[in-house]
Amino acid sequence: MAIVKALGKRVARDLPEHEILEFATGTAVKDFAAGKKRVDLFILDGEAVPEGGMGIARQLKDEIYQCPPTLVITGRAQDAWLAGWSGADAVVTHPIDPFTLARSVARIFE
Repeated sequence: MAIVKALGKRVARDLPEHEILEFATGTAVKDFAAGKKRVDLFILDGEAVPEGGMGIARQLKDEIYQCPPTLVITGRAQDAWLAGWSGADAVVTHPIDPFTLARSVARIFE
C-alpha cells in the first residue's frame, strides 16, 4: 500500500495518470503478463516470499518479448547488484521514500 500511496495518481506533471494493479503472487503477475495485457511497468518486491521479485523480474525479461521495464524494491542497498542481475531497470531500497520512488518511476519514462 505504501507504493500505491507514494505513486499517487501520476508520478510527474508531464506524465499521464496511471492505473496500478496489485498481485499477491508471482504466479499471478506472470499469468497476467502472459495474457498479453498492456503493461507499462512492473514494480516488484525483491523480498517477496517464496518467489522474490528479483527472480520474477529475471523471468519476465527472459520470457516476454520487449518486456516492459521493471523496478525492484530491495531490503538492503547491498542487494542492488542482485537487482542488476535480474535485469531490473531501476532499484529502490526499503524504507521506501515516496519522492525517490516517484523520481525513479518518472526516469524510466523519460
